Amino acid sequence: MAGPLEGIRVVELGVWVAGPAAGGILADWGADVVKVEPLSGDPSRLFQHILGGDMPTNPVFDMDNRGKRSIALDITADDGRAVVDELLAGADAFITNVRLGGLGRLGLDHSSVTARHPRLVYAAITGYGTEGPEAGSGAFDVAGFWARSGIAHLLTPDGGDPPFQRGGMGDHPTGLAAAAGVCAALLARERTGRGQVVSTSLLRQGAYTISFDLSITLGWGLTLNIGRRDNMGNPAMNNYAAGDGRRFWLVGLEPERHWAPLTRAVGRPDWLEHESYGTARGRRHNAPSLVVELDEIFSTKPLDEWAEIFASEPDLFWAPIQSPDDLLADPQFAAAGGLVEVPDGASTSMMVATPVDFSHTAWAPTGMAPRLGEHSDEILRSLGRSDSEIDALVATGVVGRDDRS
Repeated sequence: MAGPLEGIRVVELGVWVAGPAAGGILADWGADVVKVEPLSGDPSRLFQHILGGDMPTNPVFDMDNRGKRSIALDITADDGRAVVDELLAGADAFITNVRLGGLGRLGLDHSSVTARHPRLVYAAITGYGTEGPEAGSGAFDVAGFWARSGIAHLLTPDGGDPPFQRGGMGDHPTGLAAAAGVCAALLARERTGRGQVVSTSLLRQGAYTISFDLSITLGWGLTLNIGRRDNMGNPAMNNYAAGDGRRFWLVGLEPERHWAPLTRAVGRPDWLEHESYGTARGRRHNAPSLVVELDEIFSTKPLDEWAEIFASEPDLFWAPIQSPDDLLADPQFAAAGGLVEVPDGASTSMMVATPVDFSHTAWAPTGMAPRLGEHSDEILRSLGRSDSEIDALVATGVVGRDDRS
């Protein structure tokens, strides 16, 4: 159960979410990930207080940092940078989302590091890319992924306010992209013997997320309107409310395939020959009235009854609109491997699984997120430092250690 990356060593200099998410995915897949943190810790350790006041745990931090080893290190000091360089000398990959200017001042920019360690795969996660006038600008995912990429605009109704994204919505797919890039670069290294720089950005990930829309703009010069349920051109591709108030989404994307089973489900097979509803063109031109009729029909039964009816039509695609509580109780989500039990010392804690599985090299999380500096001594000993040398680094404030370790 070690995972496909067993034996791969990763050094992560990551803060908040995107960088740690990339390292967390690789850790889930079996890599030994050393998390280099400032003496004050990765600022995402503050989520425990920002979001929950005096909550006893930090599930947001645990999600992206489980299974890693932590060393607390002052990398502005010469001795601290020397430790990082020794770690990189024995690593396969380096992941960072620290701003480019800061990396340059520390001698940890990609040019400097890859010159010293040519076999290393260097993964740079940025807000806006590694080139251009704003390459060094800071950006949380609300800025680079959500606002600037166009996602928020495409989800804003005319005259309305832009919606707020959920926490980490752009960071997590960007971290997944970086993890995939690292794996591809490691495969290339097996063939060439050389590492390389892998880069991705919140802006690029945001644009890729809406590449359906951007491709239409590039190819046709058009921008698709935001959907309105009362006037959907294809009313079989719309959301509705059942009689108990629970909402669901019909996904009748293919007009010729999905219309007939829908008419049978709602007890209106006569609509197949209806002068207004019998063709895709007719349904488009008469969408408002058809939506009203479907609203009235769906209001006559609770969703559980509609679910039984829909199940009798294999070509009728739909999904309930679920809350987080609904999702966590959904047996299909569990069957799909959406949750994972993480060893926490006393027993296990249930957490969200990273979204890739492997048939022959199955992975399993090894533990919760580390305490700040929990593995400082262990990591330094692996580099050949004696206990007295480690104590000296602690005494001078270069290294922090967790007193409970």
